Amino acid sequence: MSTPAPLKPVTVPDLAQARREGRRLAMLTAYDAGFARVFDANGADIILVGDSLGMVVQGHDSTLPVTVDDIAYHVRAVAKGLRRALLLADLPFQADATPERALEASTRLLQAGAGMVKLEGAGPHKLAAIRFLAAREIPVSAHLGLTPQSVLRFGGYRVQGREAAAAAQLRADALAVAEAGASLLVLECVPSALAADITQASPIPTIGIGAGPHCDGQVLVLHDVLGLDTGHRRPKFVKDFLAEGGSVAGAVRAYVEAVRDGSFPGAEHAYD
Repeated sequence: MSTPAPLKPVTVPDLAQARREGRRLAMLTAYDAGFARVFDANGADIILVGDSLGMVVQGHDSTLPVTVDDIAYHVRAVAKGLRRALLLADLPFQADATPERALEASTRLLQAGAGMVKLEGAGPHKLAAIRFLAAREIPVSAHLGLTPQSVLRFGGYRVQGREAAAAAQLRADALAVAEAGASLLVLECVPSALAADITQASPIPTIGIGAGPHCDGQVLVLHDVLGLDTGHRRPKFVKDFLAEGGSVAGAVRAYVEAVRDGSFPGAEHAYD
């Protein structure tokens, strides 16, 4: 009996290659080794240790209380469950307030097992942080649209980019983060048509969450893809894949297949 070929880990250049080949990327959040192992084995390309853990794991009302220590702890756990998927880690609130702080936090997260870090926003200090990290060989994902760390300024969790000026700013920001050195862009809660425009113009792959079907990939939070009650309002863009998958592994396979074939998200999950 022949030995199966070893799994090839997903790398940062593979994300751009998937975009060139027209293969959509499937991302999920995970916070421990057990779920990470199941998600990895059933086709997820990217696993995100998100600061969403503040709400769905720690029970806070926002992501703001999450610390670098929290993210590093969960990165170490998740890394133990992965063989193939790329591990992406959030820089939590104010960890990227200066380029130096971003470098210190990112170094800790990469040493814990992450292969890439994600930061929210595109203000001048955010672009400076992206440039600083990219120049020091740290892969970066940007995050635009609804950026949960800005919830106090936004006045809640609201769709972003509906007005013409806001849409124009998001388009400009998307190009700016790519120019600064980001290798991936998450678009959260933006109108589907705007996300399509940004994806077409962007030189880097886009991952949508509440951003319609035209991004280069999709991401959902673990609890949402499994239909678990988080104690928070269920967003329009989520779907319970456990209901049709029959098991956690089946739910992940159903999610990955739906992302890859373009059937998720549907019109009912998108914003106008």
